[in-house]
Amino acid sequence: MYLSFTKYQGAGNDFIMIDNRKSVFPIIHRNNIIQQLCHRRFGIGADGLILLEEDEEHDFKMVYFNADGNESSMCGNGGRCIAAFARELNIIQNNAVFNAIDGKHEVELKSGTHVELHMKNVNHLETGPDTAVLNTGSPHYVVFVEDVSKINVVDLARKIRYNDQYTKDGINVNFAQWKDDHLLVNTYERGVEDETLACGTGITASALAWNELYKHEDIGDIKVKAKGGELSVKFNKSGNEYTDIWLCGPAVKVFEGKVELLVNV
Repeated sequence: MYLSFTKYQGAGNDFIMIDNRKSVFPIIHRNNIIQQLCHRRFGIGADGLILLEEDEEHDFKMVYFNADGNESSMCGNGGRCIAAFARELNIIQNNAVFNAIDGKHEVELKSGTHVELHMKNVNHLETGPDTAVLNTGSPHYVVFVEDVSKINVVDLARKIRYNDQYTKDGINVNFAQWKDDHLLVNTYERGVEDETLACGTGITASALAWNELYKHEDIGDIKVKAKGGELSVKFNKSGNEYTDIWLCGPAVKVFEGKVELLVNV
């Protein structure tokens, strides 16, 4: 069986996109198929796979799977990339509302590859000395350090991700540093179980955590540099709640093609 796909990346966070409006993606052995396709050596290679499906109330539905084959929580860069994919398919033009696992999301597609995604509100942050835990569509643990370049992201993140508190459900771990006029953020993602070049919900979490711990502004627009590129996070804060949160940056088509599914479907 051959399957058509398109690959997109947002700041180096890369995804296999499947137009599944006609239910072409197999259900049987789905986990194994996704693992095969996302494998960096034996497949297309990606941090995750996203199905674009019909939705009765919105322009389309986003179904996101981590590279391990399991359906996961919200993916910010994936949300921006699927919007670009939907525009390529002529489903939408410059604005849309789509459904995801954490509810509906507005998206604005600007000129070129710039896409802005409206994220869920955040009304609870657990903070400690230079740390924060919050959910921006996916759960994140944020640690602020003096120099992210000196951090062994994988080793240190796994000690948090697999400790007694988080090992069952998992948590994404971000190491962040303020430098000049922007944040530097390195992220370890559950489901990928490795460092990724960027993570949209992690960058959002890091920006809100920075504001909560150090900046204390009611209106923010924070520039963020990940290893794979630059993004920005805009937000408002009222009391203890962060609202009108937008994740902004590039969503770029890499290539398209057809792949043979080697798993017996």
